Amino acid sequence: MQPIKNKVYSFERAFTLVEVLAALTVGTMVLIVVMALYNRGQRASADVIDKMENNRLPREIFQRIAEDLDRVVGAGQGTQIDILNKFQDGFSAAKIEILRSITDAKDQSQTFEKIVWQSSVDPDGRLLTLYRSHSGIALEDTLLDTQKEAWQREVFVPICTGITLFRIEVPQGETFIDRWTGAVLPPAVKITLSFGQPYKTVTGTFDVPEQDKLVRTIAIDRTRKLAFNIPATDVNQPADANGRADANQPTDANQPADVEEPAPSSPMPFLRR
Repeated sequence: MQPIKNKVYSFERAFTLVEVLAALTVGTMVLIVVMALYNRGQRASADVIDKMENNRLPREIFQRIAEDLDRVVGAGQGTQIDILNKFQDGFSAAKIEILRSITDAKDQSQTFEKIVWQSSVDPDGRLLTLYRSHSGIALEDTLLDTQKEAWQREVFVPICTGITLFRIEVPQGETFIDRWTGAVLPPAVKITLSFGQPYKTVTGTFDVPEQDKLVRTIAIDRTRKLAFNIPATDVNQPADANGRADANQPTDANQPADVEEPAPSSPMPFLRR
């Protein structure tokens, strides 16, 4: 019989179950905190982007209306602006029509260019949709308009939806009027636009908080020349009654300035040593 050899068992160090559970708990807590911070940063970034996007769209609308006014009104005579505001299903809606007419060889008036901006309640969303149309002899897009019929050019194109307030007013002194028509151009137009949450007023119409209203005032025909009345001056004209010369006339650099002579006084006695 062979003798039984003694077996030597070696044990390696390892984590206990309690240590593993503690490590998992701490790791889970750290992961939860990191995910919470990440989600908070994502929400903050999304809020900033939404705020920028909400302000970008109104600025583009204001800029486009200003460009239409400058191009049509600033082109010359024969221009007309009609403005109308109304309440549609409780929402404040507005319409502005920019028209420029010319006289042809037969002495007949022709619509050279006509641009209409107007808002209307969307039957599906129950909010306002802003539309724009362009018609007339002048082609806005030579490539696209040449392929359209005359009636196709007058189609209203939706610009944006979800508007809760759209108002166009004309300043008149310290007040504003909501209607304008005729060949006399208004001095400026004030456009108020909002995408804010509407609330119902006591009169049954909808309004938005003041902080949600975006306003821009656009001057009409900003490129017009202003007449300045500058009186002509005669170089040989003598000084006025007060002895003052013309302040706009250049002075002689070689001529010394006038110094007032001191008043006569009694002679000073000689100083003795």
